[in-house]
Amino acid sequence: MRMIPFLLALTVPLPAVAWQASSEAGLCRLTHQEPGHTVELTFDPSGPLYTITLSGEEAWPEASVFAMQFNGPRPIFIQTGAQVLSPDRRVLTVADRGFGNVLDGLQFNTTARASLGTREVEISLDGAAPEVEAFRTCGTAPTA
Repeated sequence: MRMIPFLLALTVPLPAVAWQASSEAGLCRLTHQEPGHTVELTFDPSGPLYTITLSGEEAWPEASVFAMQFNGPRPIFIQTGAQVLSPDRRVLTVADRGFGNVLDGLQFNTTARASLGTREVEISLDGAAPEVEAFRTCGTAPTA
């Protein structure tokens, strides 16, 4: 009888933790969801413009500097004051014409820590590398 609860637990869906690259209507997208927060990068080749958006259940504090620390074999630290918060402060977005350091950080490391003021969000980079590589080539491949 002890086996039944265990088998039932195996059928409960777990939240997605995988990175996924996709393209829709010319917009390249890289997404990752963990319990409590979602990370989404976009690339619009017509701009060109990159964005990174962090959203979740908890509001971001008002602060002047947003930073990301990528930890692993190729550590990178980046920061900006160009972040934009949604009216409810649960969505933080940064846009720029180049994202080489962000993409390198995601592809070549094991974790990332996003911080604004007193709030920090840990992001697993497990499985990110092949999806970041696909995201990098999105919008640059020749069309048939």
